[in-house]
Amino acid sequence: MKPTLLARAFWAFVLLFTGPLAAAETMMVHDAYARSSTAASTSGAAFMMLMNHSGADDRLIGVSSDVAERVELHQHSEDANGVMRMGEIEGGVPIAADQVHIFQRGGDHLMFLGLKRPLVQDDVIKVTLEFEKAGAVEIEILVDQERQPGQEGMQHDATKHGTMDHSSHGKMSN
Repeated sequence: MKPTLLARAFWAFVLLFTGPLAAAETMMVHDAYARSSTAASTSGAAFMMLMNHSGADDRLIGVSSDVAERVELHQHSEDANGVMRMGEIEGGVPIAADQVHIFQRGGDHLMFLGLKRPLVQDDVIKVTLEFEKAGAVEIEILVDQERQPGQEGMQHDATKHGTMDHSSHGKMSN
């Protein structure tokens, strides 16, 4: 079942008024979603906004999920000839204190390689983000095959607050 407009508004309200307080000493993930290009794809990608509310610079150094053989931090970049290329980000992704890093289509993203099962609309996949300082942070990411480019920031699919995950589907995990 898709989140309703009322559910989206509720989570936006919660994030606006409790997010900064609840996440004052942690990493926070907002608007996370995943997709693959087809049902038979062997790879997929995830996108999100990652906010560092820890008060100290940190670095995302790894990602894992049981849905794929491996998960890499990837980026799109333009070479000297104007050709767009995609590849792994060497050394991880730095996230300065009180800053946001956006993982989006055409930019940095999480790349699921060797999918063990299809990414099915409205499924929730568990992902572990590994930080140099913050350590392992488990999140849940909604599979949204229908999301169009430019819709980032319109939904609140998964947010990490302290030791609890909140999602618009009401699922929580530690």
